[in-house]
Parts: sequence; C-alpha cells; structure tokens
Amino acid sequence: MSLNWKEIDLVLSELDLAGYQIQKAVQSAYDVIVLRLHGKGLSKTLLISLSPGACRLHETFRATPKNDKPLRFAEFLNSRITNGWIEEAVQLGDNRIVRIIVRLGVRRFRLYIRLWSNAANFIVTDEEGTVLDAMRRLPKRGETTGGRYAPEDPAEPAAAAAGTASPGIAQKPGREYEVREFTAEVPGELSFNEKIDAFYAEHGGRVSLDALREQARKRYEGQMGRLGASLEKLKAKEADFAAADKLKQYGDIILANLGMISPKASWLEADDFYSGGKIRIPLDPKKNAAAQAEHYYEQYRKAKNGLADIRGEIQAGEAELAELEKTLAALLEETNPLNLLKLLKNDGARAAPTLGQDQKRPGLSFRRKDWLIMVGRDAAENDALLRRHVKGNDLWLHARDYPGSYVFIKQRSGKTVPLDILLDAGNLAIFYSKGRNNGEGDLFYTPVKYLRRARDAPKGTVLPTHEKNLHVKVEEKRLRELETCRIEK
Repeated sequence: MSLNWKEIDLVLSELDLAGYQIQKAVQSAYDVIVLRLHGKGLSKTLLISLSPGACRLHETFRATPKNDKPLRFAEFLNSRITNGWIEEAVQLGDNRIVRIIVRLGVRRFRLYIRLWSNAANFIVTDEEGTVLDAMRRLPKRGETTGGRYAPEDPAEPAAAAAGTASPGIAQKPGREYEVREFTAEVPGELSFNEKIDAFYAEHGGRVSLDALREQARKRYEGQMGRLGASLEKLKAKEADFAAADKLKQYGDIILANLGMISPKASWLEADDFYSGGKIRIPLDPKKNAAAQAEHYYEQYRKAKNGLADIRGEIQAGEAELAELEKTLAALLEETNPLNLLKLLKNDGARAAPTLGQDQKRPGLSFRRKDWLIMVGRDAAENDALLRRHVKGNDLWLHARDYPGSYVFIKQRSGKTVPLDILLDAGNLAIFYSKGRNNGEGDLFYTPVKYLRRARDAPKGTVLPTHEKNLHVKVEEKRLRELETCRIEK
C-alpha cells in the first residue's frame, strides 16, 4: 500500500530535511531512488519508491542494493544536485506531491516527488518550472526535458487536475485519511520512519510491473529498430540487384559492337537494341572488348545469385521481426510482475517455454559446461551463422589449409574461454573438415569482429585478422562426450 498524505506529512516532520546536504543518489531499481544525506552531525538515507501500490518516501536504515549498471536518472541527479543543500522539504497541500528545494551555489533546483500509485513520478525543474529531467519521461504530460511542471501554480494543468494549491492552503473536502499503524517484527519503540521502513522490508517487496514492462519495451523495441534498419539496407540492395538484367544487356551490346571499341577506350556509345536510342556504357581501359563483355556477364551472374541470398535474408529478418513483436506483446500482457522479471532475466521468449522456443539455428549446436558451441556444416550454414547468430566477441575457429566448417564459441559475459572448451571446438573444427582423416591438424581462431568478408568470393568466405594458431589432435573420447551435449532441434 502507498502512503496517504497525512503519513507523508508525518514522515517529513520527523525527517526535518532542511539543512542536509545531498551527497549521492543511487538508483537501485527503475522506480527506486535513494538519496544519501548528511547534516546537523547526522547521516540519513532517504528512500523514494514509485512502485505501483507501494509509493512512499521515508528514511531507510537498511543497506541499499546497487544496480549492476548505473541507471540514467541517478546519473542525472548526481550530475546536478550532488553537494547541494536542502532548503525546504514540504508536501503541497494534501495531494501527495513533495517539493524539495535544493541550492547548489547560486542555482536552485526543485525536486517534485509525486506519490500517486497510478501516476507516480520524480521530476526535477529549475526555479521557473522548466523540466530538466524526470524519472519517468511522459511527453504527453509535459514531464520530459524542456516541458513545464509547477503543480503549486493553480494555472498549471497538472495543478488544476489535482486541485493542488500552495502549502498551507485549505483543500477541497474529500475522503478522510488517518495515520495507519504500520506493524513489523521489530522490537522496541520506533519512529514512524522506522516503522514504515521495517514494514516495507517485510511486506513491500513488490516488483514494479510498469517499470518491468517499460524495460521489456525498451529492450525489444531497440532490437526491432536495429533489425528494421538492417532490413531497409537489404531491401535497398535487393533493388540494386533486381536491376541485374542491365548488366547482361551491357555485355550483349559490347559483343555486338566489338569492331567499334578502340583499345584503352573508357566508354562505348552505341545503339541500344533493347530499349531503342543510344546508350553509353563505361569500359575498363585495361581490358579488351571481349574481356569487358565477360566482366559484365560475370557481374550479372553474381547479382542474380546474390539476389536469391538477399531475399532469403530479408525473409529470415522479417520472420525474426515478427517473432520479436509477438514476444514483446506476450511480455506486456503478463500481469504477474515476478513472472515478468523472470522472463526478462532469461531474455524473454528465447529462454521462456511459455513464449516460444529458442530461435532456430542452422547447423549443429552443443551445450558444454554452460558454453554454447555452434558448427556450420556447409557454406550456407557457415554464412547464416555468421550473419545472424554471432556477435563481435564470439570466437571463430576454422581448420587451416582445408575447407570445412566454421565453429563458433558464444562469449559469456565476464568469462574467458577455457582451454578445455577451446579444445572441444577445435576437435569439431578438424572433424567437420576435409582434413579429418589425418586425425590432427592446425586451425586458426579469432574473435568474429576480426573477420572481413572476401569480395567476389563464394558465400561465407571470410578473411581473418589477429588470428592465433592451435594444433589439435582429434580425440574420439572428447567427440563422444560432445555428442551427448548436442542440442536436439
């Protein structure tokens, strides 16, 4: 349950925040901010929670967990109000909006903490009411950088909607509220802040559904945006390749006009017997006319082959985009915040059976001691894995001097690939190559980010840099163990 206005007043009266300095802001979750304060010979930790059903502000006496990655709003607060002095901390009337005025040098900032369960927010403005940032950016309300927020001004829409007036001004009669008795399993006489802190420690461990949905939306919309941009580029390339017939026509016109082409000519101007009129075809002065025609025919064949590949990529990308949209819709429909948190930690649909199976990968996959090893069995699978299933820090292995499979080891955050896993992947790379009958061989390996596609080469061909060499003897026992770790599709 959230605090009512009388309880907020009692909290503020006990805290007596005026005269305290803000030393640091910590954002332990997307909807929880903690301000570390010092003043009057004391240190205090002020907890501000915007969690639906648990909106509150009070002193906390417990350790504050730190987020693995610094969150945006805490970073903003630390850049603006750290070392600032609190001049005032009041509730605006009985509307559960707390205003804290902070002075830093000659500047003053207003911190508005709106403790409404259905529309909670933490907004920072300058003295004129211009929004500098908000914990929850809400453009439709004007609660985003550059907007205006001044709830104590009756002329403001936010104030009018809430019936807010300046502190001390009587409010319209409404529901009567009383300070409730917050009980907790803590012995001894406690202040109201201590009671609230103990109560929520026992009963208020609610995960914010709204914040988790926003997290899901941000994650998946980002993925969908990047995938959409890649699809646009592929479609532009598809349009270029679709005009491949023009290259064949160039070759035909060159062959029909061999006698008109001078040595080292840069252009051929001739009749276009396909569309009528004249046409001007660029030539390579280093090539003779017949070789120039063959060059255009070769470009035509590559464009035709490339067109099929690109259309396959577009089809796969559109299917992946549809799957991401489906997954996001399922996440947003989840009503249990703990289930949603679990799904997000497992990366949504990719690890949650209720939302679909893992994205299908080509080739073979092995799960060995929490490491994922992927093997492409031919050029098409090598290329598909390289394009859509690996990232820059994943490790690529390939048998040296023999055609064969690409083997990839998926990188794990903060982990270095152990030698045992490297040998597993190396055995697979030799086994699935033309050199398998030798029983051993050299291979090179390097992170995917150091691979460069070879121009005008067969599909999937790459040129490695920063590669290292590894000599591997094929171990039948290791291969048998790997077979038991193979992921069935």
